[in-house]
Amino acid sequence: MTIFKLKNQIKYYEWGSLDWIPVMLGIENPDSLPFAEMWMGVHPAGTSILADIDERLDTFMERNSWSPLSFLFKVIAAGKPLSIQAHPSKAQAIVGFEQENRVGFPIDAPERNYKDANHKPEIICALTPFKAMVGFREIAEIRLLLDAFDLNDACFIQLKVALGNGLRPFLQALFELPIETKKRISSHILENYRILCKKSPNFVEVWETVAFFATLYNGDPSVLSPLYLNLINLEPGEAMFLPSGVLHAYIHGFGVELMANSDNVLRGGLTSKRIDVEELLNILKFSPFKPDILYPSPIKYPAQTKEFSLSVLKNMEKLNGKGSAIILVTEGTLTISENEDKIVLKRGESAFFAPLCRENIYLHGDYTAYLAEGVET
Repeated sequence: MTIFKLKNQIKYYEWGSLDWIPVMLGIENPDSLPFAEMWMGVHPAGTSILADIDERLDTFMERNSWSPLSFLFKVIAAGKPLSIQAHPSKAQAIVGFEQENRVGFPIDAPERNYKDANHKPEIICALTPFKAMVGFREIAEIRLLLDAFDLNDACFIQLKVALGNGLRPFLQALFELPIETKKRISSHILENYRILCKKSPNFVEVWETVAFFATLYNGDPSVLSPLYLNLINLEPGEAMFLPSGVLHAYIHGFGVELMANSDNVLRGGLTSKRIDVEELLNILKFSPFKPDILYPSPIKYPAQTKEFSLSVLKNMEKLNGKGSAIILVTEGTLTISENEDKIVLKRGESAFFAPLCRENIYLHGDYTAYLAEGVET
């Protein structure tokens, strides 16, 4: 048998949803826990377990002399906004991880930016309507929105001056705003939200999002992030790819997320956690970026990386390929047969395919599933 059912680790973060993951798994949530993510893979912070033999997936792969997975597969349930963040390039991660190791930071220390020496390009595919912010807007559009915001504050006006020198000076100036200006920004949007919607009806979604952030993070200058980051809305089945160095935040929605096997995060706002402004500015790409909306072609989502691929399978009967893979059922029931052996996966359940030829593997049932495949490293 080359297919193994998985038990996966749940991550409980403050922004998680009370419902989406429990409903998908068919379990109760009597303690109202914030189910944020389910990890499928071999990352040390949350490796999967082979259900039938109760062995860690990373240990099992090492014992069989198989290359480790090059990806980390997740279900993500953003009941509240995640922090604004970006992920380093491979070269930046190697340098940052080595530097923090030399300093002697424990791997789980809050001072750490780098949990590993890998980059984290990622693709997110929506299972429900999914709202996010991704990439800097064009400078002319940022200037237009700052003008429309119309806050009569000397330091706020200096933001527009800084923007004239580029996106990096603008973001640096935003972080350096005095506390009084930060508070005025939040109070201004909360007091003038309806006026702004009438004055700039083309940007109602922007003002709604800024006002929403101000209620959650009053006094955080990043409540202005919808003015300088693109608002993106994905419908179920739509996806987008995020390369390294792109500032982004997931605001609300349920989806599957596939990334390089990393947990490196540099935060940039909408959080009570530590923000290392200097390191964030070092790893960001300061150019406008708006992701394309991706669709399966015919089953695989196009993504600009050779480390992983994401496919959506709907009632397919044959699964080709030979590399390591993880399959997750999101609707219905899937029966996977290999010669005389069978595995049944219900909604929310997943399985690991060993890095061997799949010519004798067949799929049966009325189901929708997502397949994460990697390359051997």
